[in-house]
Amino acid sequence: MRHVAAYGYPVPTVLGSGGPDLVLERLDGSTALHALLDGTVGPEPVAAQLADLHRRLHVIPARTSPAPGRVVVHLDLHPDNVVLTARGPVVVDWRNADDGSADVDVALTAVILAHVAVDTRQPRAPLARRCLLAFLEQTEQWPASALTAAAAFRAADPALASDERAMLDQAIDLIANSCRH
Repeated sequence: MRHVAAYGYPVPTVLGSGGPDLVLERLDGSTALHALLDGTVGPEPVAAQLADLHRRLHVIPARTSPAPGRVVVHLDLHPDNVVLTARGPVVVDWRNADDGSADVDVALTAVILAHVAVDTRQPRAPLARRCLLAFLEQTEQWPASALTAAAAFRAADPALASDERAMLDQAIDLIANSCRH
């Protein structure tokens, strides 16, 4: 977080650290997800914001790898990890952050949105679908290999329940079909 903050990326200020613990500034504001759910913000502006946050992040050089094409990636950038503050959006939850491929990072956001969109049990599925479609319009199309890698990363998430894991293929199909149009 300090690395991306040094490049002006919007993250909470790290006030202290010790072992696995971080002390961060308190952020006042709702997450983009909660703003979507309460109707304060629509799916299209949230999608545009996610695309912009990706663009801004992916110009920051990798922390540890000088390999070409490697940049800082968040690997969990979705509406519930963006806090809407008076100073603008602030990205939280950096536990998955790494150096890697910008294409995979963007594809992973699409996979996360699509995963919610295909879950018909979720009342927020229609909002997620609209956000996904707007996000896909805002981002450049990434190679199929990035979508494959993003799906594999998502499938390996130990927090996914077995029924959620079973919907992953539907989510990938939704993205693939949406990108063709």
